[in-house]
This record gives sequence, structure tokens and C-alpha cells, in this order.
Amino acid sequence: MTTLKVGIASYAEMKARTMRIARGEHRLAVGEPKVWFTSTESFAKVLSAGNRELLRIIAEQAPGSLDELAQITGRAKSNLSRTLKSMEGYGLIRLERGDRGRITPKVEHDRVELDLPLIGPEVAGRKRETV
Repeated sequence: MTTLKVGIASYAEMKARTMRIARGEHRLAVGEPKVWFTSTESFAKVLSAGNRELLRIIAEQAPGSLDELAQITGRAKSNLSRTLKSMEGYGLIRLERGDRGRITPKVEHDRVELDLPLIGPEVAGRKRETV
């Protein structure tokens, strides 16, 4: 499996970055985050202990459907569906659609690495200039 590299940025920062990429002013570097969260709180919510346990169960037991996953975990299918769609949006899992509309969750990564700058690039640039 692979490591998913994620970053934290405000909506405005993500939009500005996307626009720089679209205009050709910024190229994605190797190792640069591909998935972004708007806060550490949203990151923590998506990767809560319960959700990490859910990912472990999916990876280890490979349920063939949401119904099977609901039986294994004891969670309501509607709750699982909502959680899994959120995780899919962040690239943590893939939801495969199969026979008769059956949805099978697959874990995409075995690790998540958080890139969390403590100060903005403009502050870091000023500090380097004054040293």
C-alpha cells in the first residue's frame, strides 16, 4: 500500500493554490500533499479512533458489501455510508460498485502523513531575511 500525504490550509489558501496550479504558476512537487483539510479539527474528525478502527476492519476483513460491513461493525448502514463517502472524498478509501448495486469499500492507503506548517511562508521568508 501507500502513504497518503495530507496538508492543512484554509479554504482561501486552497483556492489560491488551485488557481496558481491552473495558471501554470505552481507545479506539484514530489511529496507535496495531494489532499487538504481546512483545519486540524476536521482532520482529527475524519481520522478519529473509531474511523481508524473502521479502516482497519475493512483492510483486514475485506467485507464484500456495506451490509456485511454493518454486520461486522454493528453500525447502521446509513451511518457507514455517510462516513465512507466522506473518507472517499479525502482519498482514504475507494467505494467499488459491483453487481446489483452492491458497494464494496477498499482501503487505499496504509499510512497518512500530515504536513502541518506552524508558520506561514511569508513569516518564514521574513525570518530567513533577518537572520
